[in-house]
Amino acid sequence: MALLVQKFGGTSVGTIERIKAIANKIQEFKAQGHDLVVVVSAMSGETNRLAELAHQMQDAPTPRELDVILSTGEQVTVALLAMALNQCKCPARSYTGGQVSIRTDSQHNNARIESVDTRVIREELDAGRVVVIAGFQGVDQDGNITTLGRGGSDTTAVALAAALEADECQIYTDVGGVYTADPRVVESARRLDSITFDEMLEMASLGSKVLQIRAVEFAGKYDVALSVRHSFEKTMGTLITMEQQGEMERATVSSIAFNRYEAKLIVKGIPDIPGVASRVLKPISKANIEVDMIVQNVADDKTTDFTFTVHRNDFQKAMSVIGQSSDEIGVHEVEGDNQISKVSIVGVGMRSRAGVASRMFETLAQAGINIQIISTSEIKISVVIAEKYLELAVRTLHSAFELDKELVLDGA
Repeated sequence: MALLVQKFGGTSVGTIERIKAIANKIQEFKAQGHDLVVVVSAMSGETNRLAELAHQMQDAPTPRELDVILSTGEQVTVALLAMALNQCKCPARSYTGGQVSIRTDSQHNNARIESVDTRVIREELDAGRVVVIAGFQGVDQDGNITTLGRGGSDTTAVALAAALEADECQIYTDVGGVYTADPRVVESARRLDSITFDEMLEMASLGSKVLQIRAVEFAGKYDVALSVRHSFEKTMGTLITMEQQGEMERATVSSIAFNRYEAKLIVKGIPDIPGVASRVLKPISKANIEVDMIVQNVADDKTTDFTFTVHRNDFQKAMSVIGQSSDEIGVHEVEGDNQISKVSIVGVGMRSRAGVASRMFETLAQAGINIQIISTSEIKISVVIAEKYLELAVRTLHSAFELDKELVLDGA
């Protein structure tokens, strides 16, 4: 029998009926003899409701107090799930992140886990109980409640699995695995039986909402066996592996990812001198704005145009920051576009195959889609396009790389 860490997201525990259904599912695993640690998120929509309450009280809520209120969402869920388990004769006990000593740094609203004390958890497991733990939260060295940022329950589950040396960490969602593309955009999208950590990490960074990027990083670092499964269907889901499974069966491209909500800024006429990138991006960094893709073009008049992308939510703030720093930077003109999106193809099979980029670009050209920015890595190619062409691009690329087929032989 195995020690399993299971994580259920907000949609999976969104109603009392669903919590009861999850309790029955957990009971089935317990009846098979498994030891179970269960991590849950707040009920669907609850974190947003709590954040709205905080913003009604303060325009910019005090980070410490915001963590206090946000953490209550998961506390409700753990108590309800423990009650449901006890009701169906499956002994269980709920704990907050602080009660099981998930120790974090003091970066409120986006804390990072530093250590996990497993003694309480092991005592409960030895007593035959299911341990239900609030995801998304911990405490710092001074005992202050901290939260791990959006999607932090995934990170909690993986960290617990690593600390407990669990046999597997199972992430349960309403999608049932990792797909070749978003099924809501591509009807023929196919669930993958397995995907490498490298591919999953790229997909998470490129906009896939299946797993939080920090959770994937954590699992890869500590070699945690990780799978994504459907909360209410009995399927194996998708296994996240360290290495690709079967070289002969590895498709060149395994999936299409996209981020709909991108924006770009073009800073024109900057003097082409050493350190120009730093001069542009330093005020952006100080404003806590994350930059994604970067392109620099040098003109004949010894000036350069500097283009970079940010999340659409940060667009106006970024424009304002550049405007305020224009004299210091030496900016001639700033243009912006907040109606762009990023589309990416991902696959470890790209490492050994030439011509993937040209195939991608030709496919988009034939569909009449203009590419504005290109970024590449060993297993990924990303392009920025006008948002209005996003879904067409995803469907066209999915078809061009034959991702709807069950098997694409490497070299076919």
